[in-house]
Parts: sequence; structure tokens; C-alpha cells
Amino acid sequence: MSNLTNYAENKVIDALFRGQALGAPATMYFALFTSDPTETGAAGTEITGGSYARAAVTASLINFAGTQSAGSTTASSGTGGQTSNNVAITFPAPTANWGVATHYALMDASTGGNAWVFGPLTASKTINNGDPAPSFPIASLTFTAA
Repeated sequence: MSNLTNYAENKVIDALFRGQALGAPATMYFALFTSDPTETGAAGTEITGGSYARAAVTASLINFAGTQSAGSTTASSGTGGQTSNNVAITFPAPTANWGVATHYALMDASTGGNAWVFGPLTASKTINNGDPAPSFPIASLTFTAA
């Protein structure tokens, strides 16, 4: 389950009702956390060190499915308000122990920036030095506008 942060909710309200530009990021950066970033988008503890870096994914019809079906690459025409990743989202291989990843967030910058969406991982994952690069397989992340 994914949730919009307060920042994203405010951007959507301002765009829909107040005539302001949404300013959605052209590239999203997936971040891993060892605790819940919460609706503020800043309360959790993001993983650091050991070659950790956020995973960059360009917002596009190719990289994220249309609402009509998983894997679609055309403009959304479905009725469920749901999308998923059409590409694997892969982080660097850890060169130190990263700890137990419990949550993720979509950020608008490679470092710092604002969280737009956050949520718990389906299962917590211990990530240690020498492990393969952590990755979200295709269609493993779903986002629903409700």
C-alpha cells in the first residue's frame, strides 16, 4: 500500500483547485528506509553508507503501466486508478551492512528533496555487505490513486 505525503497532497490540491503548477518530478528517486518515513516524508531513517544511493527512474509511459493493465505502455484509460513499475528498480550492490529495510519512498531528488509517496515493504529485508543489488522486480510496486 502506498500513501501520498503531506507535500504531495498539498501539490495536488494547489494544482487542481488553485491553478498552480503541479511540478511533478521528471525523474523519481526510490529510497529505502529502516523505519517509517510517515506522511511527513521525513520521519523515517533512510539507509546510508556502503554504496547506498537512491534508484532513479524517469517518469514515462514505458517505465510505469497505464491504469488499464500491468505492463501497458499507452496513456491511462482504466478505471481502477492503479499503476505499477514496468521496469526493475535496482539499487547499487551494498558494500557494507545496510540494516533492515522496512519502507520505501519516492523522492524528487537524488539526495535531500521531498518525498511524494511512501509505504511499507511487503516484507522487511535485511541487506548486508556482499548481497546482490536490492531490486524491485517488474510489477512488484503498485500505486493506487483512491
